[in-house]
Amino acid sequence: MKTAQFWYPLPERLIAQHPAEKRGTEKMMVLHRATGVLEHRHIADIVEYITDNDLIVVNDTKVFPARLIGTWEDTPGEVELLMVAAAPVDGAEIPTSIASGLDSLVWNCIIGSGRKCRAGQKAVFGPNRELTVTLLKPLSGIGMWQVEFSCVGKLEALLDEFGRTPVPPYVKREGTHEEELADRERYQTIYAKHVGSVAAPTAGLHFTPEIFAALEAKGVKRVSVTLHVGPGTFRPVKADNIEDHHMDFEAFNVSQEAAEAINACKKRGGRVFCVGSTTVRTLETITASNEDGIVIPGSGASDIFIYPPYKFKVCDAMLTNFHLPQSTLLMMVSALAGRERMLCAYAMAVRSNYMFFSYGDCMLIV
Repeated sequence: MKTAQFWYPLPERLIAQHPAEKRGTEKMMVLHRATGVLEHRHIADIVEYITDNDLIVVNDTKVFPARLIGTWEDTPGEVELLMVAAAPVDGAEIPTSIASGLDSLVWNCIIGSGRKCRAGQKAVFGPNRELTVTLLKPLSGIGMWQVEFSCVGKLEALLDEFGRTPVPPYVKREGTHEEELADRERYQTIYAKHVGSVAAPTAGLHFTPEIFAALEAKGVKRVSVTLHVGPGTFRPVKADNIEDHHMDFEAFNVSQEAAEAINACKKRGGRVFCVGSTTVRTLETITASNEDGIVIPGSGASDIFIYPPYKFKVCDAMLTNFHLPQSTLLMMVSALAGRERMLCAYAMAVRSNYMFFSYGDCMLIV
């Protein structure tokens, strides 16, 4: 299948640069898979589409201030660092656990600099050079290095002090303190728990305590899984054929409680509503080698790439944002609803002035 088949025209004015003024007021397009019917609603209306026989599954990962801007220790010049994942203890490149978090001082990072990097080179960060990074070895991937942090105090506290929220590259920021405070609050779900993501599971940004209370009052249950989202979520598909594209690995965990709730929902004939593509990827990964679709608890690293004509084992319905042209995320939702139907829905969203991407509006696929 050709990557060009997933292109659509998008005016730049519809790329959301800021979240809605109030969380929980975003527009929600509803796409009915069976008929292709589209409805124009708002996120609070999601309560009408989910019954007490269904189950909501969310990704409870937490974004941290993973972007650092500093200088090289030995020579002039700015350096930008994006922390991607805590390095596995065995020195491997692929993260296999969500547990290490900010307790680790060895990380896989993307280094942005106007100069060639070398092992042993040091960069310093913070107003008083409280944080030093030593480059250990280059990894596969453009600008990717394994580095070691040394710091005065706790790494997590220093990141909270002068790290920056890693908003997507299409969200333009001037670096003001006010912008950073706003992004710290709004580029985070209200149920975020496990620190480790450098990109938010953005479908979850729309939920409020009031929406969850309304769902609970209706008898709808909710469980969480965890997948730490990496920068690969924004990486464009450059291959002409989508089959030639490879996803980055991302660490995930599915608890015993979540697995039991999902399996019980499927057994009773209920629908599993996945909030976001990362939840879908987690559940479809954990059942990839299981023909009957039974969810087995466990941890690992996912590099699953979902595109048409993929057959879903767990996901029955999905809340998602509007995605970039020719992106892996658009390919995933096209696998769920059909490519032509999805592109027609996107064309309607453009005509109706929906806002796109991370801080934009959302779509419910049922």
